[in-house]
Amino acid sequence: MTHRINRRQSLKVLGAALAVPAGILSLRESAGPAQPVRWSGETLGALSSITLWHPNRTVAERAIRQVLVEVDRLENIFSLYRAHSQISQLNRDGRLDRPSGDLRAVLAESRRIADISRGAFDPTIQPLWMYYANTAPASGDGHALRQVLDKVDYAAIRDSGSVLRLEKPGMAISLNGIAQGYITDRITEILGNAGFETAMIELGETRALGAAPDGSPFSVGIVDPARPGQIASDVALANAALSVSGGYGTLVGGVQHIFDPHTGRSAGHLRQVAVMAPKAIWADALSTAIYVAGEAAATSLLAAYPGASAILFRTDGTQTRY
Repeated sequence: MTHRINRRQSLKVLGAALAVPAGILSLRESAGPAQPVRWSGETLGALSSITLWHPNRTVAERAIRQVLVEVDRLENIFSLYRAHSQISQLNRDGRLDRPSGDLRAVLAESRRIADISRGAFDPTIQPLWMYYANTAPASGDGHALRQVLDKVDYAAIRDSGSVLRLEKPGMAISLNGIAQGYITDRITEILGNAGFETAMIELGETRALGAAPDGSPFSVGIVDPARPGQIASDVALANAALSVSGGYGTLVGGVQHIFDPHTGRSAGHLRQVAVMAPKAIWADALSTAIYVAGEAAATSLLAAYPGASAILFRTDGTQTRY
């Protein structure tokens, strides 16, 4: 399976269409050679796919239909592209009554990584997106940018349990830097609980359930940010998640799309960051935080999430692993 470069990821999963011998991936419902069944579409604006291996195609197709119902439910919470979503309501009204447990959980994790990263990760970054989407970079002035930055403040989110509030006028949140990981984890959990032992879930972020069909880890190629047609590094992925953040691919108002909440400008310490972690929500948030904060912050950020590691692609073309 191959992704073209999009907002968050640049990955290629190798060998994902292989079949395996009978018995390796069998569930209680049937036996025989496991075959891949794949769905592809879009989640939170990102190219997405789910691939399951199972001897009975009907069983796999039914499971995919069931998890897509859950994906749709979560999009109705987190999508900025749906006017009726909970996040859209919060941004529009400045408050949300009876927020879902999912939204509160992701906001809590957002606050944690925001604290650990000293604000390099900030879920209230959306006003900067809107500023650059509506203002040509050449015409943007420092005063206008400072006014926007006043609205970027994750500490001004209030959660009383029954009500979420954005304390400053004009505040807005975007959870695309973490919610895709949350959705990926949720779908992986559902499939694992249903008895599936091998799957590749790519819902804006990537997580492997089990190993590849032949029993080895999935081989995942990370695209070279300087030469998108080539692979810069390979990682082995089994029962783990991968997230890649880079400033290429998507432009907002003509500038790269990952902003530093402290300066309001595009982050540029690194060219790309790939994070591997036990959970996609961790990998998702960490790749953004490290990309914004820079290499000096990588060790402390990774240490806060057990089992996490990273590959950093520097602006001079070199790379290093943490």
